[in-house]
Amino acid sequence: MILLSEIEPLIKEAKILAKKYRDLTGKPLGITGEVAEFAAAKIFNLELSMARQSGYDAIRHKDGKDIKIQIKGRYIPGNAKPGQRVGSIKLNKDWDIVMLVLMGENFEVLSVYEAERSAIEKAILAPGSKARNERGALSISKFKSIGRLVWEHS
Repeated sequence: MILLSEIEPLIKEAKILAKKYRDLTGKPLGITGEVAEFAAAKIFNLELSMARQSGYDAIRHKDGKDIKIQIKGRYIPGNAKPGQRVGSIKLNKDWDIVMLVLMGENFEVLSVYEAERSAIEKAILAPGSKARNERGALSISKFKSIGRLVWEHS
């Protein structure tokens, strides 16, 4: 089992380094997924899966059931263009819900949305978009419309 208390100091350092790297190069360091997984686990008391677990990143134990959660993170800079997408969601993998963690300039969590598998499948399989149909890439606005806000920074 991954202990959040052990990785929290590392995540804090990684966020500082990622911001410095972005400020110097204009490019992301590529830690958004890990930061999102850690933040979701901490906020919602989730059990993080081991590395390379196919389909899901965490488990929520609720009413005697294990709910498998795929966690997606998205860094939204202040000058973000509309139409940004959530990372690829694979329908052939084992998961029950997808959680989208939206982060601001310093990788601080701004809000978290959650969508059920049935709603995501319906949206991805809807005719019309190659990115959506072939790569399982929903826009952030579409994800918000089919999901629900489950946490917001106050």
